[in-house]
Amino acid sequence: MTLREALTHPWLTVRTQIALGVFFVVAALPKVADPPAFAHMIYNYRLLPGPLVNAAALVMPWAELLVGIALICGIWRRTAASLVGALLALFIVAISVNLLRGNAIDCGCFDVAEAGKSVAERLHDMRMVIVRDGGMLLLVAQGLLGAGRADGDEAA
Repeated sequence: MTLREALTHPWLTVRTQIALGVFFVVAALPKVADPPAFAHMIYNYRLLPGPLVNAAALVMPWAELLVGIALICGIWRRTAASLVGALLALFIVAISVNLLRGNAIDCGCFDVAEAGKSVAERLHDMRMVIVRDGGMLLLVAQGLLGAGRADGDEAA
């Protein structure tokens, strides 16, 4: 078995998709439950014009929830994985922009309540979130490659 075959093996691909799906479902639930608090988190990023903040706070958690459920259930695998990858890239860019600005924010990834951390702690947390999301992008890549292999196997 080659390295590519091992990395795209259906056993690994299914588990990767489920892990990513669970991660996104768990991240979406507090945002769905408290849209005003999540809107405040989005506002703190200072990237969107005011009128779009509330719309993003209402749409983004449901998008996270739906792509997470799709990955867990194994439906629309390539589309769901691509959307997860796009969301992760968006999160990385948004947090990176704020790091470059020195704007220490709570990312709002899992808990929409203010944590009361110091500026240094929040900046450190932001760096770790970028590393975590980068790692999850690697999982997305594995899922897309594995889904591509499965699609190729079905065509043969």
